Amino acid sequence: MKIAVPTSENVVNDHFGHSGSYTIFSVNEKAEIVNTEILSVTEGCGCKSNIAEILKAKEVKVLLAGNMGAGAYHRLSNAGIRVCRGCSGEVVKLAEDYIQGNVTDSGEDCHHHEHGESHPCTE
Repeated sequence: MKIAVPTSENVVNDHFGHSGSYTIFSVNEKAEIVNTEILSVTEGCGCKSNIAEILKAKEVKVLLAGNMGAGAYHRLSNAGIRVCRGCSGEVVKLAEDYIQGNVTDSGEDCHHHEHGESHPCTE
């Protein structure tokens, strides 16, 4: 499995659409991070950029993000990438927390959930 995090100086970039780099973690069957890659991209609005296609081509299955608009959320979801919004902090710790099942989606801009509730980001 691969997990991507929009990154600014080793922490989650609070505004997904302005992120110029993503940290991509490869996770093995034992739930261990086995590789880390930094992907640099041209900054631009997440819903109008091709980042969903780029991440899909990199075989990313999960995106852990800070703030994100509905357009970017739906574009990533339609590309088969599970999106977890409302994340913050240091990217390695966040990825480890996700792997352990300790990260929830804020549900912001998600019409599938009631506002104010948080939901597990894992199936």
